[in-house]
Amino acid sequence: MAKKTNFIIQRLIEGNKQFVMEKAHKPISQLRREETFKNGQKPLAIVVTCSDSRVPPEYIFNVGLGDLFVIRTAGSVIGDFEQGSIEYAVEHLGCQVIVVMGHSHCGAVKAAMEGHAEGFIGKIVEEISGAIKDATSEDEAIMLNVRNSIKRISENELLKPLIFKNHLLVLPALYDLQTGIVQF
Repeated sequence: MAKKTNFIIQRLIEGNKQFVMEKAHKPISQLRREETFKNGQKPLAIVVTCSDSRVPPEYIFNVGLGDLFVIRTAGSVIGDFEQGSIEYAVEHLGCQVIVVMGHSHCGAVKAAMEGHAEGFIGKIVEEISGAIKDATSEDEAIMLNVRNSIKRISENELLKPLIFKNHLLVLPALYDLQTGIVQF
């Protein structure tokens, strides 16, 4: 598995370098749509990230249609539906790499640091607040939030044995909105 996961991580790193250098994004051609329709999806990795419109994983990693299984929620939080989506991608699509990617200037993390939100947004803020209570900076809060999501994934009863046996790799990442660089 190590060889395959190393290849996947290297592919994501190289794709991010291409994105930063403003190389063309992979096209979404009729041929690729037909291929994924006929043969199904075979994503390289699962990417859990924020719903922020400035954080499009397929562009950030310069991959094409069907290459990533993307789960997006405000603040990259992990709840039951996200866990179910991850389980599906691991069990049925064979994904062996999960990247939990936070990003700079995250509005959900900022709201949690300020301690206020109403409605269902309050549930997101509450989840993040519990994870970042000891943070001294926004960057630290973002990474603590990412690590909390990784902790939730790692505690999943179906995924835990796979992680323990090194059949599933879960990585933290931070995307910088200004530079476009992803740090693993």
